[in-house]
Amino acid sequence: MFTRSAMVVLLAILAEAGCSRKPDYDVILRDGRVCDGTGSQCVQKDVGILGDKIAKIGDLSNSRGKIDLDVGNSMVAPGFINMLSWATESLIVDGKSQSDIRQGVTLEIFGEGSSMGPLTASMKADAVAHMGDIKYNITWSTLGEYLDTMVKRGISPNIASYVGATTVRENVLGDANRAPNAEELGQMRDLVRQAMQEGALGVGSALIYAPGFYAKTDELVALCQEAAKFKGSYISHIRSEGNGVLPAVDELISIARQAHVPAEIYHLKVGGKANWDKLPQVVEKIEAARKEGLKITADMYTYTAGATGLDAVMPPWVQEGGYDAWRKRLMDPAIRARVKREMTTPTNQWENLFLSAGDPKNVLFVGFKSDALKPLTGKTLSDVAAMRGKSPEDTVIDLVVEDGSRVETVYFMISEDNIRKEIQLPWVSLASDAASMAPEGVFLKSSTHPRAYGNFAKFLGQYVFAERLIPLGEGVRRMTGLPAENLRLDHRGLLREGYYADVVVFNRGIQDHATYDKPQQYATGMQQVFVNGVQVLKDGEHTGAKPGRAVRHIF
Repeated sequence: MFTRSAMVVLLAILAEAGCSRKPDYDVILRDGRVCDGTGSQCVQKDVGILGDKIAKIGDLSNSRGKIDLDVGNSMVAPGFINMLSWATESLIVDGKSQSDIRQGVTLEIFGEGSSMGPLTASMKADAVAHMGDIKYNITWSTLGEYLDTMVKRGISPNIASYVGATTVRENVLGDANRAPNAEELGQMRDLVRQAMQEGALGVGSALIYAPGFYAKTDELVALCQEAAKFKGSYISHIRSEGNGVLPAVDELISIARQAHVPAEIYHLKVGGKANWDKLPQVVEKIEAARKEGLKITADMYTYTAGATGLDAVMPPWVQEGGYDAWRKRLMDPAIRARVKREMTTPTNQWENLFLSAGDPKNVLFVGFKSDALKPLTGKTLSDVAAMRGKSPEDTVIDLVVEDGSRVETVYFMISEDNIRKEIQLPWVSLASDAASMAPEGVFLKSSTHPRAYGNFAKFLGQYVFAERLIPLGEGVRRMTGLPAENLRLDHRGLLREGYYADVVVFNRGIQDHATYDKPQQYATGMQQVFVNGVQVLKDGEHTGAKPGRAVRHIF
């Protein structure tokens, strides 16, 4: 018979043994509203993570986790996929990817026209010569080597990339404005094949910019045929998003049909007020192709302004040969006069954002290479022209000549009503079309577009929660299951047992705070983020962890 004191000791021993029981999971997220990425309604469940995988979804009330969080009525979802990221360089100087991680982005997709490989020695030298605020050594040559280099350096998000059609073209033709001959096209196809074997997602093009503009449809079909052999896809900044948007969509559909590949339109939009009413025709063309059996999709950002450079206001012919040749031509008075005429003449032959913006007040400068010009950051073209006492056209040309770069520029040219219509299309996913950065260090040397800090948070906070344009489960699908399916990713994009543990927790108060005047402000409302099972955001603050991996296409 136990004495009272013996009983107390026994109970203490049992209690201590219970408390020291080995945890069943590395992470348990309890009582969250699980939005699994399929578009289904969000359901209250527990999620258990073991290692880098989701081990259990269900009732885990009798289990323990090393990290054990009661997330209450917060949403638990797969990590978000950024279909167009320019974090290729920003992750080199800061692998934490703060502006995107704080919105729940766990996978960055690169490759709009240009990619970080394959690179020749001359391409590397040119890149180094024209680097802006962010400077780095190029120690890789192929796209696969770049991906491996980034993981070795340490990055918080996962990364993946298309091989850029422009990059492939530059390998073989430089910046020449001509078609490849049969031998050259064969070399280009070989480069695509190599990139696909290294895990590229497919071929990405950007057809309003030189030298990508110089590629004809048959060249793009040939490159996509190589990607098709590896079950890759085609993704494109189409040849026009303004006056020529309808034939540009036709070209993308034709490439998909001829090359037998899925195809996606980057940042779906119709630019320029005179073109806004063309969106229904764009949608009609895409949906007709989908009914035909072609897999045509699109992505978008949630802002009425785009961002690119001043190269988008000048004809492509003047840019042949790269920046140095472009600058030299602009210093010729006769060429300068011709460029000014073409900048102000409506055309369907090239994409002219000077006219799409409609007014110099709608052109905002956000990034200069030259320290002497950096004080102009945040000013409009109208402001700078007035300061200099010159026409907007002369001001644009002068800035390109003086800065040593294309000058990073924001253009207000998109309809808010069209944004709402696009959000309701079930085949449209999300893309920031921006770097992932932080309001510190080198990133403060220039400004940026607010989409770098707010695209995903704005989508959820404004359009899903506040305006209720689509249900929450469907909103999550657009950022997770849909892009993962389009990209043919292996065990990513859904909250499913056995899938990689890219998991986010956010509340209904998720909100963007970045504005055009003050873009470098973090979004709020994202509480926890796990990448490959490792916590990179804890209670809204970055942990410093860098568990990101290179995600390669499966074929």
